[in-house]
Amino acid sequence: MTLWPPGGVLSSLRRSIRGRACQEAGFTLIEILIVIGIIAVLAGIVIVAINPAKQFAQARNTQRQANVNTILNAIGQRLSDNKGTFEGTFAVGSPSVSYTCGPIPSATTTITTTMAADTTSPTGSMGCLVPTYIATMPFDPAASSTSNTAYSVLADSTGRITVCSGMAATETSIPGAAAICVKR
Repeated sequence: MTLWPPGGVLSSLRRSIRGRACQEAGFTLIEILIVIGIIAVLAGIVIVAINPAKQFAQARNTQRQANVNTILNAIGQRLSDNKGTFEGTFAVGSPSVSYTCGPIPSATTTITTTMAADTTSPTGSMGCLVPTYIATMPFDPAASSTSNTAYSVLADSTGRITVCSGMAATETSIPGAAAICVKR
């Protein structure tokens, strides 16, 4: 007994399936163009929804927040080691390397990676923090200088220290962007 008898229903069904497969073997050019168009429209919608410029700006601001906290923590450690006094000279290592910290300025001053010239002139020179209190001085993600970190520091009249990133306010892709400041 055969499964596909020559004149049976299954035999004719088999012939019709084979015939359709040969006739509809591919897609037409119009069908391919329509699918490409739909994919392009969906890709455009996804790119607008994701807004890569805003995502990158938020990533830079997150890095700025971390850097501001890192600098402020290093200043706090220096103050803690010296009974509340930031300025001074200290030596580290063998052979001894001398570091000089000047007083923290009372007006907003840009932080630089250079060493303070003396212990009496308030400058933003925070090179004395590296490497004892911080491994390397952090720079703003958008900064182009090798000595100017693009962060600022100031000590108010009560002794509280503020470290700010003014570059955060220049992020035009974030609505209502403001400077990132941390005070302790």
